Amino acid sequence: MNRSIRTPALALSLAGVALAAPASATNGYFSHGFGVRSQAVAGVAYALHQDALATASNPSGLSGLGNRLDVGASLFRPGRGAEITGNMAGANGQYSADGTENFLIPEFAYSRILSDELTFGLAIYGNGGMNTDYDINPLAAFGSTGSAGVNLEQLFVTPALAWQASDKHAMGIGVTLAYQRFEMKGVSAFDNPMFSFVPGSVSDNGTSDSKGAGLKLGWTGQISENLTLGASWSSRIEMDRFKRYSGLFAERGGFDIPATYGVGAAWKPADQWTLALDWQAIEYSRVKSVGNPLSNLLQGNPLGSRNGGGFGWQDIEVIKLGVLHHYSDKLQLRAGISRAEQPIPASETFFNILAPGTVRDHLSVGASWQAGRGEWSVSYTHARKESVNGQGSIPMNFGGGEANIHLKEDILTIGYSIRL
Repeated sequence: MNRSIRTPALALSLAGVALAAPASATNGYFSHGFGVRSQAVAGVAYALHQDALATASNPSGLSGLGNRLDVGASLFRPGRGAEITGNMAGANGQYSADGTENFLIPEFAYSRILSDELTFGLAIYGNGGMNTDYDINPLAAFGSTGSAGVNLEQLFVTPALAWQASDKHAMGIGVTLAYQRFEMKGVSAFDNPMFSFVPGSVSDNGTSDSKGAGLKLGWTGQISENLTLGASWSSRIEMDRFKRYSGLFAERGGFDIPATYGVGAAWKPADQWTLALDWQAIEYSRVKSVGNPLSNLLQGNPLGSRNGGGFGWQDIEVIKLGVLHHYSDKLQLRAGISRAEQPIPASETFFNILAPGTVRDHLSVGASWQAGRGEWSVSYTHARKESVNGQGSIPMNFGGGEANIHLKEDILTIGYSIRL
């Protein structure tokens, strides 16, 4: 069997595995970086293009990468939970959401030179996700039964073209095909005509899925011998509705994927060193089911309605800084740090017991070494524990008090690359 047949077969196999694993939730619920090399520098990627997974961040980065195949997998281990205090309904206590602890997340990317000016790329990756699994239900005092939690998985398949417009500038365009699936359990207290526009479609309905497509654009410019700039924009992806949860999410099950955009710079102060910086923005608030505050629920906008209560997430900005050291012809060392704004306001922690995407700071390290015709890479990222303590977070209709939520993460990624 020739290589051109094996590569698509491998891609399809990895896509199937990816559907079985929720993607990491780091900057909000978006992954902090795509590919083992980018993850090792805290997600920096707009101007620093290290492998074919550049397609996921800036498709213009394909230009100059040549013919290559990059595969890998991440072991993702979050630690999440909540505390309720001062509640008159009897919900006070500390709750662990770590009923499921470890997740395996594969990645795949391929690039192929088509002509002197054009390069094709394909990336398959987890864009983001969220998982909580409470064996002891923090909402039981309000009438919910069984264990509680959510599971959101987002798989992106992005074919792209990069055009080398001149010796110094490249443009890229990609079409992102998105597939997501979602399950909610243990929130039956909200599954009634008082709180939901579509009773019976709020909780414990198994897995619901949806599909959509969006556009990705990118630019890379070689400003000088030592300085490269990059910019990228990914459109909002309008997704089909989660039909089984039409009474939970605003707009009768709507859950679009927000737009994201950013700029970056990569500077080589010496032959062996590269410093890179990214700025990224994610527009969470523009998606009603994510951005609407829960208080809408108590103002005549039940769950599932056009302006129904949601998770109250804010737009965020992320700064990422990475360093790459070419220690030798066969060994590269990497490190990075990033800091994000907090998407969850203190007033919105009650509903976000189910989706505590609170982490802000990431520290990453990694390395690559040549082995025969290929190259092995490894990265480790720690997202330190971040808590959001509620302020007026639990409505008096639910007994008042505060919900305090937290999340920390550890991610170990191993990848293999080969030039074709």
